[in-house]
Amino acid sequence: MLDKKMKLARIEKGLTQKQLAELVDVSRQTIGLIEKGEYNPSLKLCLSICLALDKTLNDLFWEGQKE
Repeated sequence: MLDKKMKLARIEKGLTQKQLAELVDVSRQTIGLIEKGEYNPSLKLCLSICLALDKTLNDLFWEGQKE
C-alpha cells in the first residue's frame, strides 16, 4: 500500500519517475524500486520525496491500521 501512495502522489503531481528522481537526487531506478516496495528509503530520502510531492511523511510513508 505504501508504494501505491507514493506512485499516486507522483502521478497527481504530473511527474515521471525520472523527474522525481532528479528532484530528490537519486536514480530513476531507485524511485521505481521504492514504488514497487523493493527498496527501503532513508528518512532523509523520504523527507526529500515528501517535499517534492507536497505531502507529509504520514501521507506517503505511514502505514496505518488495517481496515
